[in-house]
Amino acid sequence: MQPTTPPSVAMQHHPTTTREFAMRFTSTPRGARLARRLVSHRLHEWGHPYDSTVNETLTVIAAELTANAVVHGHVPGRDFHLRLTATPSGLLRLEVSDTRTERRPVRVPGPPVHADADSGRGLFLVDALATGWGVAPRPGAPGKAVWAELTVTGL
Repeated sequence: MQPTTPPSVAMQHHPTTTREFAMRFTSTPRGARLARRLVSHRLHEWGHPYDSTVNETLTVIAAELTANAVVHGHVPGRDFHLRLTATPSGLLRLEVSDTRTERRPVRVPGPPVHADADSGRGLFLVDALATGWGVAPRPGAPGKAVWAELTVTGL
C-alpha cells in the first residue's frame, strides 16, 4: 500500500476552491477572544502557520474588528457574526457583522488619536495592515458588516 498525502495537507499548498469559516459569537470580550483565536487556528489549517506574517496580520485585524463589534456594535441579547474566506487567487477576507446599524466606522485620514488615549487606534491599524477595508449593510438582517481584505502572494 502506497502512502498518500492527507487532503488537508494537499489543500494547503494548492487550494482550488474558496474556503470559508463562519461562526456566530457572543458579543462579549470572551467572544471576541475566541473569534480571534479561531481565525488564527483556521489560517494555520489553511497553510498559514501561526508565526507567519499572514496569520499574525489577519489575527490582529480580527482582534480589532471583533473588539469593535463588542464595544461599538453591541446590542443586548444579540451576537456578532464572523466570516473568513480564502480564494484560490490569494485573497483572504474577514467580515464581522453586528446588529447596530447607526454606529458605522469611518475612515479618518492621518495618525490615530492622541498617543496617551486608551482607544482609537483600531481602524488605523486595520487601514495600515489590510489591502482594503470597508463597511456594508449586513446581508439579510439589520446592522452592518465591517470587512477587511488581505492579498497574499506566492501561494
